[in-house]
Amino acid sequence: MKYISTRGGIAPISFTDAVMMGLGSDGGLLLPEVIPDISDKLADWRTLSYSELANAIIAQFVGDDIAEDDLQGLITKSYSTFSHQDVVPIVPVNDMYIMELFYGPTLAFKDIALQLLGNIFEYILERDNRKLNILGATSGDTGSAAIAGVRGKENINIFILHPYKKVTPIQERQMTTVLDKNVFNIAIEGSFDDGQRIIKSLFSDLEFKETYALGAVNSVNWARVAAQIVYYFYGAFQVSEMTGKAKVRVCVPTGNFGNIFAGYLAMKMGAPISQLILAANENDILAKFFQTGIYSQGKVKETYSPSMDIQIASNFERYLYYYLNEDSAKLCALMHDFITTGSIEIPISIDHPVDLSIIADNASNDETLTAIRSIYEDSGYLLDPHTAVGVSVCKKHAKNTDPTICLATAHPAKFGDVIKLALGCDVARHESISQLHDLPVRCQILPATEDAVRSCIKKTVAGN
Repeated sequence: MKYISTRGGIAPISFTDAVMMGLGSDGGLLLPEVIPDISDKLADWRTLSYSELANAIIAQFVGDDIAEDDLQGLITKSYSTFSHQDVVPIVPVNDMYIMELFYGPTLAFKDIALQLLGNIFEYILERDNRKLNILGATSGDTGSAAIAGVRGKENINIFILHPYKKVTPIQERQMTTVLDKNVFNIAIEGSFDDGQRIIKSLFSDLEFKETYALGAVNSVNWARVAAQIVYYFYGAFQVSEMTGKAKVRVCVPTGNFGNIFAGYLAMKMGAPISQLILAANENDILAKFFQTGIYSQGKVKETYSPSMDIQIASNFERYLYYYLNEDSAKLCALMHDFITTGSIEIPISIDHPVDLSIIADNASNDETLTAIRSIYEDSGYLLDPHTAVGVSVCKKHAKNTDPTICLATAHPAKFGDVIKLALGCDVARHESISQLHDLPVRCQILPATEDAVRSCIKKTVAGN
């Protein structure tokens, strides 16, 4: 399996080279040359455990780049850190199925990909005698999951940018209480989109990227997408077995389009999924695109689901590449228009929507609280605010014969203040969260500028 860039500017490269490159050297995002056709494997895959299924699916994208036994060992090691034997258990709640993706070390779905990515990084660096400086931006959960994936590992430093005072106190402490010598937390005086802009600019400076051995841990890294494809297959198999239905729908709370893009690829590979439901919060740029064909950047709004407070979705370019029939020239022209004007438009009509396989909607702050409250009162099940966005959107699009899975992207204890606001009582608890309050922290605050972050990396690497 070889990898190419959405923008067509690199020769095909191997899986491990794609992992290490992160963002394409031409500024594009990396994708497999061919999406694997697994239609002849579906029957055999239905009975596999989560780790077995992960090995079967991810092997399709790795090829012979990592030995079969080594890959199986990396996957087994990664999911042995999860506290539930099923890794991603599925719970019937009212008229839907909640797939709980929060049993990893930081209680968020990002652990599913980042535990594996951290182990793959370690494997490649040891095998090839290399060092790596990981650079990432987070709107909340990616940072702590990335740090948990590589903390204490040899040959790796990690620099994580988060927007100062714009993540929850718990999300902040999950990052800043990690004091391992290879972990560097940076609070930038700006938004998550500022952090993404800085990172993309630094990665585009190829001399700086090579000199300082920069690697990507954000969802632009292909390995993260590959790992997330697995739970779409797993969930579809499980709920199909529970209900006797041939196919399912999957509702995905998303802000950066990485999670739902993995579902989109799962559908293209042949997963028994009839439709994806994109659930946005009040930062609804993605929902508006699928409703109107217009993708237009606005100002970031602070909501009760902060990990989705994003206006520029990093992985959206991957979707556009396939929408444009893998035409890199057209994709480059569209991305140039977006960078120049902050907006692009795809012609649509009633007969020709953007994509029949994806419906999209958003939930307001009030609707998010209502979903938390109503589900808890009806069933005793506690939603985190991001999952509540998904549930709220699900209810708006409930008329369908296929059962619906809603992805639960974080444990509610990470957002206890919102839960208390919705319910009037403090019921969202988790032992690992409670332990954070008395731990020492380490973090530096920087202006949201490329120069400030560049200087920080230079000084840190030189000091090591």
